[in-house]
Amino acid sequence: MIDNSVYANPLITRYASKAMAQNFSDEKRFKLWRKLWIALAESEMELGLNITEAQIAEMKKYAEDINFDVAEKFEKEVRHDVMAHVHAFGAQAKSAMPIIHLGATSCFVDCNSELIIIADALDIIKVKLVNVMDKLRAFALKYKDLPTLGFTHLQPAQLTTVGKRATLWLQDLEMDYNNLVHLQSCIKLRGVKGTTGTQASFMELFNGDEEKVKLLEKKVVQKLGYEKVYGVTGQTYPRKFDYNVLCVLSQIAQSAYKFSNDIRILQNMKEIEEPFEKSQIGSSAMAYKRNPMRSERMGSLARFVISLPVNSAFTAGTQWFERTLDDSANRRIVNAQAFLALDGILNIYMNVSENLVVYDKVIAKHIDAELPFMATENIMMECVKAGGNRQELHERIRVLSGEAGKNVKQEGKENNLIELIKKDEMFAAVHGKLDEILDARKFIGRAPSQTVEFIETEIDPILKENAAVLGQKGDVRV
Repeated sequence: MIDNSVYANPLITRYASKAMAQNFSDEKRFKLWRKLWIALAESEMELGLNITEAQIAEMKKYAEDINFDVAEKFEKEVRHDVMAHVHAFGAQAKSAMPIIHLGATSCFVDCNSELIIIADALDIIKVKLVNVMDKLRAFALKYKDLPTLGFTHLQPAQLTTVGKRATLWLQDLEMDYNNLVHLQSCIKLRGVKGTTGTQASFMELFNGDEEKVKLLEKKVVQKLGYEKVYGVTGQTYPRKFDYNVLCVLSQIAQSAYKFSNDIRILQNMKEIEEPFEKSQIGSSAMAYKRNPMRSERMGSLARFVISLPVNSAFTAGTQWFERTLDDSANRRIVNAQAFLALDGILNIYMNVSENLVVYDKVIAKHIDAELPFMATENIMMECVKAGGNRQELHERIRVLSGEAGKNVKQEGKENNLIELIKKDEMFAAVHGKLDEILDARKFIGRAPSQTVEFIETEIDPILKENAAVLGQKGDVRV
């Protein structure tokens, strides 16, 4: 039951999925600590240290049974979370108490478990990322032929299509996906390095046998399902890795932020809307409003994630010599909350991208208001082909465009440039061709084929590779 008398983190109560919240839970972390202690003890036993099968069996018996109350009691006494859990584990696996954490430093469990948690969190993010890509793919193909106003400087520019615009969102995510996959390929565990990374304690345990110490690390890492390990460390794994992680998360957040801003603008223009549920209230005061709350929430959370890499950069840059502890409290907050926030962003992104509402008649109306200006070059060229004077036609177009612009901006009326052209005998050669000239499909260039080619060559291979995890739905909890 939620205690409403104290602050509750909204990333947990409102935004992130249960899977991501559980990934950063104390339960998972401390179970990983026990798994690490078991892997260490088992490997030490296999390499000849005086550890028994019975001790290993007792440790395994309590591997999933965390006695949190005992650990909490010990931590209040010793002010050290790792040693508190060593004692709590030993209180259950009594015969193994003398050999738990043998030769290790706190960062053996802390760093290795953190790297595993980050790796698992990246898997969750990857699944959601490709699901967003899959939904945008369907949207892009559905609307690849639908002309719409393109914008530069947020001013009407040449036409594009609704589907082609969606490929810009997709391409951002493709870049993010490639960066994420590269990051995953670089994941290494800290391994078994000892207090300052020299493995001195393990050299002592194995009487100076370097080969056994190297084999010990290899065995432990493999028991945890990994192959790669940092060749050298101080007491911790390199904090620059955290920075690399935060940068990838930030990049995904940047892509989501861009999408959410585009949707908010399009919703203001009444061209495209995010989903709006039957009983949803847009405003407490203005009952008619349909606020883009999902996109706004995406932007809000994205701003938070985008801001975090600089924090991690300071942490990486202030690791004195082999380590300093001023990273600890900071990283407990930053790493977890970056993932929790991005998880919430992608939940919304999936929901919005799958349920976008397109108002094609409004889009066509906006094209009609601007296309006459864009079509003047085509109109002028047709008249030149019929024997007209290019310079005289250009001047006349300039004058008529000014009149039409005044009609729109000063009088608040519709763009009447085409009506003015129809009444002007200088343009008689095109009076019967204006509907053909003004066909919006003639102004979209290769947008439809670009959309298809991009998806087939760059997006479909990614989705095919991840076909087993597609089909997820975005959950907007509140």
